[in-house]
Parts: sequence; C-alpha cells; structure tokens
Amino acid sequence: MCAYVCDVCCDLPPPYPSSKREIWPKLFTHEPQPLPIILLVTIEKNILIYGVIISTGYGVVTLEGLLIAFISEVFTTQSFSIGLVVNLYQNDTMNLLIGALLLNPRNPLDQGSTVHALSSLATIILGDCTIASILDPVGNLIFNSGRINMQYPWAIESPAPGIIDRQSVTEALQTGLIAIDSSIPIGCGQRELIVGDRQTGKTSISIDSILNQKYSTIFTVYTSLGQSSSSILQVFLSLVQKDAIFYLSMLMATASSSAVHQYLCAYSGAALSEFFVITGELPSLLILDDLSRHACAYREIYLLLRRPAGREAYPGEIFFVHSRLLERSAKLSYNLGGGSLTCFPVIETLAGDVSGYISTNVISITDGQIALSADLFLSGILPAIDVGLSVTRVGSIAQWYGMKYVAGFYKLELAQFVELQSFSQFAADLGQESKNRLTKGLRLVEILKQSSRSPISLTRQVGILSLANQKLLKALAIKDVGLFLNLYLDIPAWTLLLIPPNLVAKSIVCCVFKA
Repeated sequence: MCAYVCDVCCDLPPPYPSSKREIWPKLFTHEPQPLPIILLVTIEKNILIYGVIISTGYGVVTLEGLLIAFISEVFTTQSFSIGLVVNLYQNDTMNLLIGALLLNPRNPLDQGSTVHALSSLATIILGDCTIASILDPVGNLIFNSGRINMQYPWAIESPAPGIIDRQSVTEALQTGLIAIDSSIPIGCGQRELIVGDRQTGKTSISIDSILNQKYSTIFTVYTSLGQSSSSILQVFLSLVQKDAIFYLSMLMATASSSAVHQYLCAYSGAALSEFFVITGELPSLLILDDLSRHACAYREIYLLLRRPAGREAYPGEIFFVHSRLLERSAKLSYNLGGGSLTCFPVIETLAGDVSGYISTNVISITDGQIALSADLFLSGILPAIDVGLSVTRVGSIAQWYGMKYVAGFYKLELAQFVELQSFSQFAADLGQESKNRLTKGLRLVEILKQSSRSPISLTRQVGILSLANQKLLKALAIKDVGLFLNLYLDIPAWTLLLIPPNLVAKSIVCCVFKA
C-alpha cells in the first residue's frame, strides 16, 4: 500500500512546504504515486490519515487504520511522539494492522490514542552542526560543537547508487597500519569487514584509521551500536586527545538504548556520510561498530512484531537489512560529484568462528575482510591480523606504486614463513636454510607490530619495508628490531630528505648495538 494524501481527501496543511523532492537526497527518485482521485473521494479521510494504537511496548507499536500507509512513513501522536511504519500485515480477522517503531520512546503512549500520518519519510537534521559533535540515532545533539549553520533534513534510508552512478575504486585509503596498507590495501568506496573475537583490537583498528585521516580530506563518521557508555566515552576521549574530533562525527546508541535506536543508528550514520559525500563532494569513511549487535536489535524488533523467525531466531530478511545498508557505500561517478563512501563494518565472532550466520552474510556483501586472531593477540602480536584469513577483493589497484613495489617481496617472505612455521612444529631437525628463513620471518613479524593510537604515514611505511628488503636489519637481534623502529620513527621527516635512508639506518643500527 503506497500513496500519500492529496488535497481532495484532506484539508490539513502538508507537513512540509513546497515539494517533497527538496528534502530528499539526490539519489532518491522513487516518489510514491498518489491513488486515483475517485478512490480517495469514496473513502473517508479520517480512516485514511488517522489510526488507533492497539498495543505498545518496548518501542514497538501496533496500529489499526492508516489505510494508505506505506513502509518508512512517519506518523505523529497526540503526545508529540514520532513513529515509523515498518510492517503491514493482517490479523486473524483479516483486519489491516500496522507495525511501527517509536522513535522517541520517552513520551508515553496509551492504548486507544490516535495517530496522524505525515505522508513523508523519516528524516534526520544534518549540517555543519554535526561536525565535531555526538548525536543520537534521531539527530538530537548529545555533545554540541557550537556550530548551528546550515541545517538540512535528510532521509535516513535512501536507495543505493546504481551501476551507472558508480565508478571503479582506484584511490587508496591509508589506515596508518603497516600490516593493512601493505598486504590488505583498501580503496575509497570499498566495504572492508573487520571481524574477530571480543577484545582482539577491532575498535583499535577503526580508531587508528580515523587518526590517520588527520591531514587528508576524508570526513569520518563513527557509529557505535549497542556498546557500553564507558567504552564510547573512552573512544571519544582518545579522539579528542589526538585532535581528530574536528573532522569526525559520532552517532551512538548505547547498550541501554532501545532496540529501535540501535537499529536506526546504522542507517542514520550512513545518511550522515551520504550528506557530506553528495553535498560536499568529499570522500567519507563510515565505521559501523558493530553489526552483530545491530542484527540482534533487529531480531528483537522482529520478534516483538510477532513475525516468524528463521535460522538462529534471526528474520529471513536479515541479509537484505545489511545489504541495503552496506550497498550505499560506493565511489560515485563524476556526474554526481565524484565523492566516495568507504565503510568499515565490524562483526564480533565467538571462538574465532567466522562461519557464523551474520558473519558469513556480511562477508558475502563486503569487498574483503580483516580477520583478527585471538591467539596472535595473546602472543603479543598487535595488530593481531590473521594474514591467511584476511583478503581484499580490490587488490593492489588502489595501492600506491611505491608501496606495491616494496610490499611484493615482503608478502612472499611472510607467506613462506607462515607455512614453514607450521611445518617446523612437527620436524625434529631443520636445515640451516630453514632456520635462516624462520629468523627472517620473525623479523618481519616484529616489523609489523605496531602500538595502538600511533598510525604511521605512507612514506615511513615504504621506508621501513624497503630497509627490510635491503637486509639491513639482518645484523640485529629479533628483540632489538622494535627499538630500531622506534628510533627510526622518531627521526624528523626533513632529515630523511637530506640524508640517504641507508646511512640513517646504519647509524641507528650502530646506536642499537651500543645500547
């Protein structure tokens, strides 16, 4: 059922002046078509635009009436509550019922209250006020940056760009992590999944990616879904200390928030990123932390709507819920401004099982995944990236030529080391060549170790990998490789422009031996 109320059947003023298309995104072209005037005249207008609340609870409302209601339509109540239509069905008596979500659950609702359809989509107020601010899923400012200029209503849900509106991913997005930028390159407009167990560094990778965009033109949006308030505060303070809040917007739905807010928060974050991509024609980075809690929130809503459940009690349309969210990230064509929306969804696994229902669904949607291992994390290898399970489907197309040149040798050596390390556990005696290769592989692992909140620039990454390829670190012990890297990173950048890197590396090696 899809229509909106016209002037023939309703004397009320429209909720928005002028055309609706002004408040909808440029990509949204599916405007609902009105019903024939003859049909609207024969039906009473009160039945069309008014409904009655039958039941309410946990942010989910069941309505009766609203015969021309359509999915994602917004309605209001007598107590100034805002609801969103998400389900149309019939009960046992063949009466049309409507399942809706309450966007502001603080306002109490009673059974028998009337609702009024607004004949518009759910929108969120965006603009300059969202920069360096923290928002809730419906657009209310929790932490205000002080900017109140230019505010626009923007649709929370909009269709993904079509094939003609996209272009190939060719521009690299640097995360500041050597293990990712060298072996798992990410491009602007790509969807790269971060999957791993609890407390393995998924959020740390996201924060490092945000910090590395300090001197770039990429605007970042961090969306927190179902996390504790203390962890969200810790992330916010770490970003404030690094002066990253000035090119960042945060949306949060804590663990104490309703399932409705946790569900809408992901789509509001995508809408905020689309706003800067389409209006500002800038690249944007969206982090969804995490989608496993988002799936649990939607499962709760689905069961409250009394709809049949599928595998693991998840609804059968959970794939569509995540696909219509992640497909909004793309590299837009030049006709639409040439902006890009890069998405980092996060999935939490149990006991390292990446073959779970939600994780496999998201893996099939995304363009690759960064798998984190709990064993590597406990052994002190940070970031704990499992090279064997991690992959990028964009490949080296979006990788800088210099990084591609120095990383080729490193990836080959690391793959041989992983294979030989698993074989050496069962071998009683190894040859000298195998021992040398194992030692070289251990040095490469030490090079990939990186502390959190300290991203490394692209030039420094290329310099470190080139030094490893030139075998300058062969004289150092494995335990001294970390000291060498710390001294090399402390050298000012202008020094490397005046002095050849080989001489700098040799002088640092001499200092390490003296220490």
